[in-house]
Amino acid sequence: MEPSSAAEAPSLRRIALSLQYEGSAFCGWQRQRQGNSVQAVLEDAICQLDPHRPVQTFAAGRTDAGVHAAGQVVHFDCCGPIPAWRWAPALNGRLPGSIRVREAVERPLSWHACYSATYRRYRYTVYNGRRPNLFLAPWSWHRYQRKLNDGLMTEALEGLLGLHDFSAFMRAGSRRAHARTTIQEVSLERQGDLVNVEIQASGFLYGMVRLLMGQLVALGEQRLTLETFERRWRERRRNEVKDAAPAQGLCLLRAGYGESIFTKGGWYDCQPRYFLASQDPPPDPPALPKTD
Repeated sequence: MEPSSAAEAPSLRRIALSLQYEGSAFCGWQRQRQGNSVQAVLEDAICQLDPHRPVQTFAAGRTDAGVHAAGQVVHFDCCGPIPAWRWAPALNGRLPGSIRVREAVERPLSWHACYSATYRRYRYTVYNGRRPNLFLAPWSWHRYQRKLNDGLMTEALEGLLGLHDFSAFMRAGSRRAHARTTIQEVSLERQGDLVNVEIQASGFLYGMVRLLMGQLVALGEQRLTLETFERRWRERRRNEVKDAAPAQGLCLLRAGYGESIFTKGGWYDCQPRYFLASQDPPPDPPALPKTD
């Protein structure tokens, strides 16, 4: 008697990856008809190691073209004999230098990189010095015209906390049925001429962080009042939110879950912070009246 196909079929396993990538060479995370995506490159590498079935990867966040990731979380299913921990070095040997797997672990088939996540956290870096810096350019937005008003920006950020409709910060083309999401934590930290803004939310809208940062920097340079900033997003005036911050300053720091998935060293806060020994700030912005 021939053995049953069910008995011969290898068991399905779910592998979770802690993934980093330098986004400037990619059209974003998601596979596109045209352009080089992180998803396509990663899936091609996985297929070289586990050719038994079609490979499909799922990510915690869909980063846009040019956006970086320090702790993106991805999962895929496989049938081959490779132990979970071996996937990281095996994939790194087949991936370009702009993509790195920091850690790989096995998860239950019920776990999902996107749907099981409780938060995503982004960091946006603004270089607020007068002179250009070659080493900062790929990872920050250079704003040299005026020194940013940290206090105004922090006040605006704190007003975003909670569950709100953020339609004003959603790019056209989104497939979401609504624009409500919960911002859980915000922070702004200045280290000399570098300003790091971090935003953590249950989920992010299409283009949300870059549109928000465009408005926040305009506020910090006092080209915009706090009252106007708040009115635009609270009253969902998307037509008044025109300029998005450039992609290179944005990095997906990590996605979080109800339990620890990776070791802290393989996942948590893995984007280095730059430090400049000297400061060279631009002039302070002129004060704006309270109403536009």
